[in-house]
Amino acid sequence: MKRILTGDRTTGRLHLGHYVGSLQNRVKLQDEYDTFIILADIQALTTHFEHPELISKSIYDAAIDNLSVGLDPNKITMFLQSKISAIAELTVFYSMFVSVNSLRHNPTIKTEAKQYGYDDLSYGFLGYPVSQTADITFCNADLVPVGEDQLPHIEQGRKIVRRFNDLYGNGEIIIKEPQALISKTPRLVGLDGNSKMGKSLGNAIYLSDDACEINKKVKSAVTDKNRISVKDKGNPSICTVSKYHEAFNQEEYDNICEMCRNASIGCVACKSLLSEKINSLLAPFREKRAYYEERKREVRDIIFDGSNKANIVGNETVEYVKKAMSIYME
Repeated sequence: MKRILTGDRTTGRLHLGHYVGSLQNRVKLQDEYDTFIILADIQALTTHFEHPELISKSIYDAAIDNLSVGLDPNKITMFLQSKISAIAELTVFYSMFVSVNSLRHNPTIKTEAKQYGYDDLSYGFLGYPVSQTADITFCNADLVPVGEDQLPHIEQGRKIVRRFNDLYGNGEIIIKEPQALISKTPRLVGLDGNSKMGKSLGNAIYLSDDACEINKKVKSAVTDKNRISVKDKGNPSICTVSKYHEAFNQEEYDNICEMCRNASIGCVACKSLLSEKINSLLAPFREKRAYYEERKREVRDIIFDGSNKANIVGNETVEYVKKAMSIYME
């Protein structure tokens, strides 16, 4: 089986945007690929270095979110980034021949720096693509499932791998050049109509939210601002709730849009239907979450066992890399 590398930064609970953009696809891919799931606690420090206690708690949150949606610990390798020595070593090796200018011009770095309000970038933040390349290549992953916004990181990683093989391969491929497996799923907008649902934006529905919390959040979602009363005809194309129906209620989506345009359904009723659909989706996830919440030691063992396996794979990769670089001693 070909191998994929995917995962999450441990900066908090995962939300519906993560599910639509990544998690639901992971569940499908685990039967087709040797799936490595990274819990990226070191990379979480690039934006949360002042709050490491959040990262520690979030390791369990991210792991349980992944398990609750249907990832099978017997089919995947879930591991903690900070426990994999090969990732740290490869990050150092790669950083020797990656220019600062190439990192500064990475569009994803620019976008995220603006999002977090960073004028003076830390070495770790600027070097995020280098660390990410180490994440991908320590296990010689063939594919990396990503959204289009992450393509610059993957391309940066591919350049690093090509450079490494050119420098040290002597005509051989030492490290596989990873390919992007692009998600075709549109990004889920935030409840406030923002183009992105984000943990830091306060506009997210979390996979761990209970039914009452979801009802409350959906009621607050932005709709067509020009629709003042039920009798006014709506415009689904500019309504956030409509976009959620398209994602979670496809069988009724066209009909709901038509009723909105004809003013035969009001926003309150429309939101109520959406809440039912989302709660129906999350109900089985809540059962699994409750199981793992009561068995934190089992979650810990899944992470530790996966980390041990990942270390075996990574140590083999580093040994091969050091031999190619002539810095290996018998």
